[in-house]
Amino acid sequence: MNEYPTRLNDDAPMVRFSKVSKRYGELTVLDELDLDVSANEMVSIIGPSGSGKTTVLRLLMTLEDVSDGVIYVEGEPLTHMERDGQLVPANQAYLRRQRSKIGMCFQHFNLFPHMTALENCMEGPIQVLRLSKQEARERSLDLLDMVGLSDKRDQHPIRLSGGQQQRVAIARALAMRPKVMLLDEVTSALDPEVIGEVLNVIRKLNAEHNLTVLMVTHQMGFAKEISDRVCFVYNGKIAEAGPPSQIFDAPQNPRTKQFLSAVLQAN
Repeated sequence: MNEYPTRLNDDAPMVRFSKVSKRYGELTVLDELDLDVSANEMVSIIGPSGSGKTTVLRLLMTLEDVSDGVIYVEGEPLTHMERDGQLVPANQAYLRRQRSKIGMCFQHFNLFPHMTALENCMEGPIQVLRLSKQEARERSLDLLDMVGLSDKRDQHPIRLSGGQQQRVAIARALAMRPKVMLLDEVTSALDPEVIGEVLNVIRKLNAEHNLTVLMVTHQMGFAKEISDRVCFVYNGKIAEAGPPSQIFDAPQNPRTKQFLSAVLQAN
């Protein structure tokens, strides 16, 4: 760990992967990945199954441990801390502080079925942030209004459509006031006609909350429409990255061309 700085400078990106590797025994899923994501940037990660896309998000959520390298969030190591000028594995207090900067929405929403939309949003701020019920309620009502669901606040998830459930999940993640939002295939379980409503909500969040967004998606139209930058991951590395117009209309890497051709033909 000694070759990695204990803190980046003030101009550092919101998220930095520095030579990050993830291995499961003999299998290398990420291979010295380098990736910077600027504050308020919206980045999509695309690539074939098994390329390492979702592992990027799981490492950021600390659901998996890094095998090598360092992830930085706001210039500070995510899972390591400084001790005597060196990086060592972080203690639980440090990890909790770093995790609080990151929110995540999953493909299948993961809402609590026995709670209403409002209660789903209030739970984290009360239990984790120790907000009062009144503070958590006010924050959650504001967020449900922002995602267009204030009239559904007393409904349980089973009474909501897929698009509505996904918007509640986004509001719930935002109730924790993260600086980085991770989206894992958030539109793949939705009907095509409701993907637009989720896309609009994400755009609004990015604009109004200065939110940095990192998303994994198989839906190329969604990635093209919403992203500032698209990263094509292949064999655990970023094979090509650039604005959507470059990646989708004029890809340079043969692997990118092959992937997009296969995906577009399948659709």
